[in-house]
Amino acid sequence: MSADRPRDIRRDLVAALAAALLVLTAVVVGYLVEHRYGTLFVSAAPLYGRWGPHAGPGTAAAITVAVAVVAYGPLVAARLPWRWLLFAGWGTAASWTFSLALVDGWERGVARRLTTRYEYLQVISPVDRFHDIPAALRDFTHHILIHSPDHWPAHIAGHPPAATLTFVLLDRIGLGGGAWAGVWCVTVGATASVAVLVTVRALAGESLARRAAPFLVLAPAAVWMGTSADGYFAAVAAWAVALLALAVTGRRPRTTGLASGLLLGLTAYLSYGLTLISVIAGVVLLLGSRPKLRPLPHVLAGLTVVPLVFTLLGFNWWEAYRLLVTRYYEGAGGVRPYAYWVWANLACTVLIVGPATVAGLRRAGGAAVRVRTLVQPPAPRLALLVTGALLALLVADLSGMSKAETERIWLPFAMWLLPAAAFLPRPRAWLAAQAGLALLLNHLVLTGW
Repeated sequence: MSADRPRDIRRDLVAALAAALLVLTAVVVGYLVEHRYGTLFVSAAPLYGRWGPHAGPGTAAAITVAVAVVAYGPLVAARLPWRWLLFAGWGTAASWTFSLALVDGWERGVARRLTTRYEYLQVISPVDRFHDIPAALRDFTHHILIHSPDHWPAHIAGHPPAATLTFVLLDRIGLGGGAWAGVWCVTVGATASVAVLVTVRALAGESLARRAAPFLVLAPAAVWMGTSADGYFAAVAAWAVALLALAVTGRRPRTTGLASGLLLGLTAYLSYGLTLISVIAGVVLLLGSRPKLRPLPHVLAGLTVVPLVFTLLGFNWWEAYRLLVTRYYEGAGGVRPYAYWVWANLACTVLIVGPATVAGLRRAGGAAVRVRTLVQPPAPRLALLVTGALLALLVADLSGMSKAETERIWLPFAMWLLPAAAFLPRPRAWLAAQAGLALLLNHLVLTGW
């Protein structure tokens, strides 16, 4: 970890300032492009939403959570027993996310998020198009294209059916409707920070994990973790990686390896883009203890289960993805200019992860280039982990299949950039910057998801 020297702090601030200029440029250029050509299809470029200063019932709670974490988070994270720290992290992340969501009120902030015309619940109520699940899966690809009969709403068409089936099954057990769906996404999504903590501890040591903890629970990403199903997807992907980290470091390699494989298979059927989580999983394998390949047969065995089940039920993943690409270019994706979004997406990422993560990534870059061995010390190992996440994110960016809305789509990758803040000295000042950004965004922008 870099020393707390004036030169290092200046470089941190320069990195944060450069990121802020990137965001400002994306806002100005985005406004000009949308005003003149109308091709961005966003009203608050580079974010999907619209400008609208507002406050709500969650405002006071969000400020309270922010102040508490800034004031006491680093101390509590350093002293609390590990198991209790995990529970505290989950509870704090959920409180932060719920309070930010409630700035928009219960109905708009939570209960109606997944009921709009684009969302998953549109095919459950009032008309249940999944009343016969095997039949719906066999017929799924016939409704992806915009011009197909009874085409799926955007999010159902844009994701494999496990995403929609999650809410179908919630409905089946009596937890139907937008309120339960919203609570599910926030509650499960908040566990993503715990999964990242578990991974960092397994691969880079408990000290760095404890330093990262306050930044994981107070991330600006919570603005979107509570407004879309992507927070839930992020948690599933994070636990898949966490269980793999436990497997390759000798923690019950058979059980954790099998469980990791099951979740890795599930991620591919929650979102097509989550196949890129394999990049982070590859880094975890690289960082694992010897013999690191021992859990692989169990991981691979678990990995086949979900794809096999969906294939036997009649869903063809590859055909669905091919059709999705066609639909993507039939809609706004075919109009939105790549030349803007290929860099403006990165401005969205800055808003997700905050200035502390940007400064931490600067320091992580220095730690990564000093790698001599993957056994010692822990700092380069954490640097490689966040570098893997950054690589996955850049691949998604260059693919052209992520033009806009990446503030929610890239949550599964952004969560793995947040631990870079563990490299920073003076955590309270950086935590205050993180909280300030999240509060500002949530009170100035009415997010679209």
